[in-house]
Amino acid sequence: MSYNYWQGKKIRLRALEEKDASFFQTYDDEIMRRLDEIQLPETSEQIIEWIQKEQNPKTEDQFFWIAEDVDGNVIGEISTSQCKRRHGTFKYGIALSRNYQGKGYAKEMILLVLRYFFMELRYQKVTPHVYAFNEPSIKLHERMGFVREGQLRNMVYTNGQYYDAIFFGMTKQEYESLYGDYFD
Repeated sequence: MSYNYWQGKKIRLRALEEKDASFFQTYDDEIMRRLDEIQLPETSEQIIEWIQKEQNPKTEDQFFWIAEDVDGNVIGEISTSQCKRRHGTFKYGIALSRNYQGKGYAKEMILLVLRYFFMELRYQKVTPHVYAFNEPSIKLHERMGFVREGQLRNMVYTNGQYYDAIFFGMTKQEYESLYGDYFD
């Protein structure tokens, strides 16, 4: 089978570039809160410095991608973390610009990363977490067939209160069963 790992039906993933600094300045407080926390305003130079650090990952399989739609518009980002080759487990984080939410882009971003990690890097399980206030992401993971594996109480403080972290999991076998022919 011949295909491009980074090209889906609606989007393509590409490497993070310094020109993406302007994209990150469009994130509002709600998008930042869903990622982890509201950040202080940053200058373009500070964002470029952060991009340069992200271009040199901390571990071999820690990656950061920019997602573009078919017209080349930057729509979001997805990155991997806590990549444990010995155990075959990893996490990811994802964010979409508000105009692109709820249109199937996040699902495809996730599936492109899972396909690469499961089919090329030999990982066997992904374990993302979602904060309890992020109902759209919870519903997305449930619809995609992720298993809700646990919940840690009071893991993040934002907007004046504490929220739980909900942990999801999907194995390579589950991915193959649900999405093995998705990109065919």
